[in-house]
Amino acid sequence: MLLPSLSALLLAGLPAANAAITYKGVDWSSLLIEERAGMSFKDVNGNTKPLERILVENGVNTVRQRVWVNPSNGDYNMDYNIQLARRAKAVGLGVYIDFHYSDTWADPGKQGIPSGWPTDIDNLSWKLYNYTLESCNRFQDAGIQPTIISIGNEITPGLLWPTGRTNNWANIARLLRSAAWGIKDSRLSPKPKIMIHLDNGWNWNTQNNWYTNVLRQGTFESSDFDIMGVSFYPFYSEAASLSALKTSLTNMANSWGKEIQVVETNWPVSCPNPRYQFPADVRSIPFSEAGQVQYVTKVADVVRSVNRGNGLFYWEPAWLNNAALGSSCPENTMFAWGGRARSSISVFQRI
Repeated sequence: MLLPSLSALLLAGLPAANAAITYKGVDWSSLLIEERAGMSFKDVNGNTKPLERILVENGVNTVRQRVWVNPSNGDYNMDYNIQLARRAKAVGLGVYIDFHYSDTWADPGKQGIPSGWPTDIDNLSWKLYNYTLESCNRFQDAGIQPTIISIGNEITPGLLWPTGRTNNWANIARLLRSAAWGIKDSRLSPKPKIMIHLDNGWNWNTQNNWYTNVLRQGTFESSDFDIMGVSFYPFYSEAASLSALKTSLTNMANSWGKEIQVVETNWPVSCPNPRYQFPADVRSIPFSEAGQVQYVTKVADVVRSVNRGNGLFYWEPAWLNNAALGSSCPENTMFAWGGRARSSISVFQRI
């Protein structure tokens, strides 16, 4: 989704901090699983509605969806994602596809090659190119044109292990080149923006080391992608501060000139026993609906302060059967148990 039409001159004259966030989104990947389990969703007034309608009414303009290659039960595969994306498109939501390139979760702790795929770099690169190409063509044939596609999920330690681990940057570069060109050579029209997604967005050393090593191979080029996406979770490290995030994202923008987005983040409404100390500059934010609004607004302010910072996505605000959302805080969703939206969901109207 794009900003409302304004002249380049007017945009150039606006301070970055006053610019709107172009991509205001949530990851809603688990919706169909929730619905199969009998879950329905209500707006803040208690009216039962499709989740996509509630999201649109509260300012969300793009939804993120993870894609697994051949999951054992079909969840998050291509058929699942086409069904979900059709619902998004029907209400005018943009779709951001997050290819995990695995049969299950791909993240900093695991990046397994899909079952049946080759492991040598030549054949694996070719398989990755064709899988990406064919997947994109399936979206086009279904009438879905994603606005963003991420080639890998939190690939700081590499992708498609063991072939694409960070002990072999040349292999990582080849794999990313194949994935990017699978998108570029597909029938998708218009073409989506291509994203690289790393975790620990607050850590400039991590970001700098990764991009420097990949791009110096000469295989995967800066022109092969458009967006640098990061995950940012304040409850995993006391060092994951908003100030560190701003420094890191600013340095990334200045070093490579790409669009910058925080594509995974969330904030708890309850956190009685956090595993780690929260960063100093967020400790005053309460664990509540009001706290969610404060936190998301502060992250949006950081993104807006960065040159070409233009996107913020909340990770799985409606996954009620997994309300901890991976943290030691028991509730991070923007919907309460029972499916009713918290008032914090309206924060997307304000950022």
